[in-house]
Amino acid sequence: MTWKPVPGYLMTKWASKVDPACPLPEYPRPQMTRPHWMNLNGLWEYAIVPKAQQSVEHYDGQILVPFAVESALSGVKRFLLPDQRLWYRRTFPCPPIEWQASRVLLHFGAVDWETEVFINGQKSGDHRGGYLPFSFDITELLHEGENELVITVWDPSDRGGQDCGKQSLKPKAIWYTAVSGIWQTVWLERVPQTSIAALKLTPDLDAETLSVEVKLRGAADDVRVEACVFDGGVEIVKGMNQADGRLSLSIPSVKAWSPESPHLYDLKVRLARGGQVLDEVGSYFAMRKFSLARDKQGFLRFHLNNQPLFLYGPLDQGYFPDGLYTAPTEAAMLYDIEYTRAIGCNFIRKHVKVEPARWYAACDRLGMIVWQDMPNGGKPVGDATTVLAMIAGMKWDDTRWLRRFGRGDESNRKQYYAELEEMIGRLYNAPCIAAWVPFNEGWGQFQANEAVKRIRALDSSRLVDHASGWFDQHAGDFNSIHTYFRKLVAPKRDDSRAFALSEFGGYSLKLPDHVWDENKKFGYRFYEAREALTVAYLALLEQELSPLIAHGLAVAIYTQTTDVEIEINGYLTYDRAVEKMDTTRIRAAHDKLFTMFNSII
Repeated sequence: MTWKPVPGYLMTKWASKVDPACPLPEYPRPQMTRPHWMNLNGLWEYAIVPKAQQSVEHYDGQILVPFAVESALSGVKRFLLPDQRLWYRRTFPCPPIEWQASRVLLHFGAVDWETEVFINGQKSGDHRGGYLPFSFDITELLHEGENELVITVWDPSDRGGQDCGKQSLKPKAIWYTAVSGIWQTVWLERVPQTSIAALKLTPDLDAETLSVEVKLRGAADDVRVEACVFDGGVEIVKGMNQADGRLSLSIPSVKAWSPESPHLYDLKVRLARGGQVLDEVGSYFAMRKFSLARDKQGFLRFHLNNQPLFLYGPLDQGYFPDGLYTAPTEAAMLYDIEYTRAIGCNFIRKHVKVEPARWYAACDRLGMIVWQDMPNGGKPVGDATTVLAMIAGMKWDDTRWLRRFGRGDESNRKQYYAELEEMIGRLYNAPCIAAWVPFNEGWGQFQANEAVKRIRALDSSRLVDHASGWFDQHAGDFNSIHTYFRKLVAPKRDDSRAFALSEFGGYSLKLPDHVWDENKKFGYRFYEAREALTVAYLALLEQELSPLIAHGLAVAIYTQTTDVEIEINGYLTYDRAVEKMDTTRIRAAHDKLFTMFNSII
C-alpha cells in the first residue's frame, strides 16, 4: 500500500490507526443487519477532469475511500470545483458462490453530490443528494472474475444552492472546507430474491406496543412476516402477519429508554413462505416517548417518557481536521459522544449534517438524546442581515421573496423537500432522535410552516424546532432563540411553545499547535488561558443561564463540542487532543443545572 495522509495539516491521534486496506470496516447499517456483505472501502483510482469530459483513460492516482477528496486522509486533499467532475475506479471479485441465486446490492452510505454509477461499463443508476444512503441492484451487471466499478461525481458545493450544510469553497469564520464525493462506506450485500427492503419501527410507550412495518422487495405472494423481540437474549414476544407486513407487538413489563438507562430491545424480522425462511434481518428498538407538557407555572417543558427533563448539551458539527465529514475510525466517532456524556450532558444538536447510521446507533446505546438538523441549502442571508437578526431581533416573513433565501427556483425547493422526507425516513427508527430542525438562522429558509406540516405528516412521534434562531414563523414546538452578543434573557412568554436557547456561548480559546490556522481565529468572546475560559463559562451558566430555568427554559445548547477549522469555541480542540476547560468543574456545573430544574418542577 502506498497511501499516506497528506502531510502538513492538523491530525487527530486516530489518523495513525487508519488501515488503508479497509478503513472503517464496521457493518454500516446497525438497525438492519445481514451476515453476507462485502466492504469496498480502501484504495481506489481517482481523476479530477473537466465536467464535460465523458471518459477517463488515465487516472491521477489513488484515493482512500471513504474520505472526501478535500480531506488529508484521502491522500489527495484537492478542492473539487463546480466546473470539474471527480471519477473513481476500482475492481472487485465476483461475489462468492454462496451468493449465487441471490440479488447483489451495491450500497453507498453517502456521496456528495450528483452521482452516476457504472458496473462493467454499464450504468446501474444515479443519485442526487449529499447526506443519505442509496443503493442499486447490480445483479444483472456482474460477471465471473474481476468486475469494474466506476463512479462519477459532480458537486457544486456552496455555489449550487443545494443542501450542503456549512461546506464552502472559500472557508471562513463559521463556514468550513467543502466535502465532495464518497464520504461514507461503500459496500455490497447479498439478499434473497424476495427480501426485506426496509423496516419502520414505532414504539408506543403508553400503549406498551411496538408497531413494525415491513417493506418487501421481490415477489411477495404467500409470504408471512414474523417478528421476534428479545430482551437480554431472551425472546419475550413474537408476532406474525400474512397480509400487509404490519404487526403490532405488545411489550411485557416495558423498560423505558432514557439517558440514565438506555435500554434497547433486540428484534429479528423474518420472511417465510410455507416452512421456508426466505430472509432474516437483525435490528433493535427502544421504548420511549418525546412530548411537551406544562409545569405548575404553566410553562411547556420537554418530557421524556411522560416525565419532565431539562435538555442540556452542545451544538455538534461532526467535522474532523483529517477526515472532514468522515471520522478517521470508529473510536474517533465515539469519542465526541462519550466526552459529551462524561461532562454531564444528556443531549446533542446535530448541526446541519446527517451522520452515518453508526453514529445514531452509538447515541442510542449511550443514552444521548439528539435534535437532528436538516442540512441547509439556498443561501445565507448576508452579514448585515445576520447582525440585525442577532442584535436587534429582526423579523422576516419567509413565505415571500424566496430569492433572498436562494429558494426562488421551484426545482430547488422540491429537492429540499425530497431530501427532508428521505432524511426523516432513513433516521425514523433511531430511538435517540427527539426533534427535527428543518431550518437554521434563516439559511435557505422558506415556508417553514409548510415544512412543519410535512414533518408532522411523516413523523408524529417527535417534536419540531421549525426555525432555529431567527425568522420565527410562530410554528413548531419551540420558541427557538440564539444569543451570542447579548446577555441571556427569557423571551416574551409564548404559552403555545416551549422556550429553547438553541445556541449560546461560543466562548473561545486558541491553543497553539492544536489549531487549524495559527494566523486566524473566529469566536464570540476570547480568553487567553484554560482557567480564564473555565471561570467565564461557569459564570455564564451560574449568572445568566440558570436563572432562565425558572422562566420556562426547557432546552439549552452550548456552542460547541469541538473547535472547527478557525472557529475555536469548542469544549475540545479540533484535534480532540486537549480539553479546553476543567472537566470536573464543568461537569459539576452541568449537574447543578439539572438539580435546579428538578427543584423547580
